Amino acid sequence: MLRRLTPILCAAALASACHHDAPAKSTGPTETAAPAPDVPVHGPVPLVPAESIEKLTADTPRTTVLGTAFIAPGGWNLLTRGDTIVLEPPEGDSHLAIASNKGKDADAAVAAAWQAYLGKPSPWALKLATEQPARHGWDEIRVYGYETSANEKRDVFVLATRKADAWTVSIVDFAQATEEKRGGQLGVVFDHLQPSGYDRESFEGKSAARLDDAHVKALVDFVDQARKDLEIPGVAIGLIQDGKVVFAGGLGVRELGKPAKVDADTLFIIASNTKALTTLLLATMVDDKKLTWETPVTQLMPDFKLGDPDTTKQVLVKHLVCACTGLPRQDYEWIFEFKNATAKSELATLGTFQPTSKFGEMFQYSNLLAASAGFVAGHVLSPKAELGAAFDQAMQKRVFGPLGMTATTFDYARALKGNHATAHGIDIDGKTAIGNMAVNYSIRPLRPAGGAWSSVRDMLRYVQLELAKGALPNGKRLVSEDALLMRRAPQVPIGANATYGMGLEVDHTWGIPVVHHGGDMIGYHSDMIWLPDQGIGAVILTNADAGQLMVGPFQRRLLEIAFDGKPEAVDTIASRAKDLRAGLAAERLRLTVPPDADAASKLAPRYHNDALGDLAVIHKGDQVIFDLGEWQTPVASRKNDDGTLSFVSISPGISGLPMVVDTRDAKPVLILRDAQHEYVFTAVAK
Repeated sequence: MLRRLTPILCAAALASACHHDAPAKSTGPTETAAPAPDVPVHGPVPLVPAESIEKLTADTPRTTVLGTAFIAPGGWNLLTRGDTIVLEPPEGDSHLAIASNKGKDADAAVAAAWQAYLGKPSPWALKLATEQPARHGWDEIRVYGYETSANEKRDVFVLATRKADAWTVSIVDFAQATEEKRGGQLGVVFDHLQPSGYDRESFEGKSAARLDDAHVKALVDFVDQARKDLEIPGVAIGLIQDGKVVFAGGLGVRELGKPAKVDADTLFIIASNTKALTTLLLATMVDDKKLTWETPVTQLMPDFKLGDPDTTKQVLVKHLVCACTGLPRQDYEWIFEFKNATAKSELATLGTFQPTSKFGEMFQYSNLLAASAGFVAGHVLSPKAELGAAFDQAMQKRVFGPLGMTATTFDYARALKGNHATAHGIDIDGKTAIGNMAVNYSIRPLRPAGGAWSSVRDMLRYVQLELAKGALPNGKRLVSEDALLMRRAPQVPIGANATYGMGLEVDHTWGIPVVHHGGDMIGYHSDMIWLPDQGIGAVILTNADAGQLMVGPFQRRLLEIAFDGKPEAVDTIASRAKDLRAGLAAERLRLTVPPDADAASKLAPRYHNDALGDLAVIHKGDQVIFDLGEWQTPVASRKNDDGTLSFVSISPGISGLPMVVDTRDAKPVLILRDAQHEYVFTAVAK
């Protein structure tokens, strides 16, 4: 659901994200900080001239001079320079360099790779280097993260992998806008970056084990230890096999410092898992011939529009939740300004969004477009009702009611009155703390995309329906098999092994289909998973931002237990916990708390941005608070390597948002960026 609100968490999972959540035992992170560059860096660095350039028309398997295999994405340029291959996306502002050498160690191999790529050492300071578990045929893995400044709008990191005495060093030097658009294509490369002779573990053709008491205990014990390692207060999990619930329960507490335990009925915000429930509603309407997957949306809602008329005309019902229309995320526009938002006003905002890639070209997640799926459905069923109310009524009548999901609700007040989990984030010193719950109200106006509260017990009822291909436990059919399964049909690739359908992902990394979807809001991170060919399903709900680092290993551990797979998940968690703490500590060194007094004194009392609203600056002793109206956060100051200064949010759950101090048209401004967009808050009169 949310992007870049917790960048340290994403960084901690970097290496395993490149390889589908599979690190092993960590030797521990190391911090080897390089000196800051002498000259500030602004944008891409010129490359050493290539010996040859090839335009790829399709995804193409390639091999480095030392035998490392990978897939080069179609539409990209492949530049060859001696023993180094540079992949360049069409934008031309980003590069993935894959260098081969036989350096004496990782540091030497990386230094040689930078020299081959740029003809000089890295112009960016090294922020953190971490040892990763050896996986996927590699004998050694090390990840390097580099210090970039906000105005550069770039991410730079290196993945160094060794097989025997041969190093493969992958330098990712990407503009954030291009990285957000082409993340799936980067996944194509890294999904199959492997040494010569490596055969990935596969569960194809294997029978799943019976999830008896011993197997269930192994998974529960794993979750409990992971919860402790990542300092997550509470986790709820559920397991189902062959139509029967084999476990449903909780571990830990609902709120830090309080005794109430998590159980199978504890409510969590399930965030983007709501999308699949919304497309289930659409599937029932397909069966009732209220619409088809191929119906143009403008036929159902004539005033539906996107910022681009040509894209609007192409959008069919199946495209509303396909992440394939070319629209970017643009999440800040609903996260920052939602006090008076309604379904109608959110759709009006969607009408201002412009595509940044071609229709169907690549995976780009859009929460506002996904929300429109529910509102269109509600409008078709109750054309005279308010859009949000029509959707709520439709979900209750066609999904929650028939499935017996009696606790699931879009009503925050109802959820918060009962057995619910409190959101937790990470504070400025790396400790788990109560999260900034106010931000979670931002999803209410676009709740079809992620606003449901639910429990493990209720979510297992939904997973059971998926495994039964649309049939309820009593044998009655809620939805046809064809309509249900169409939601899993590939609409756009996410890497080399996974595709996105309609609110569901299907991953074939391990030789069998794994259907799942995650959900992420402040302090709530979850996943629902099922193995359709084995009749196994699972749900995991967590109440802390570190839960982002648990859900992938949970899926891996489920597969290990079901198929007697290689034991990797336990060590993954240990490695991620160490990397998380190291990353937080490295970033803390750059922050001044309370913020620099001189810089803080120069802030205007109020700023405004047309899309994101007003920002008031509150001075409370030596503390500075940015008040966005709907929510607020204390800030730290940060001196960037390019000479600029940023004020950075430090509220648990929404930490790490940098606002750069600048001047535009002789007026003081604060600049916030979300990968593909820039929001300038301009100082206004009192």
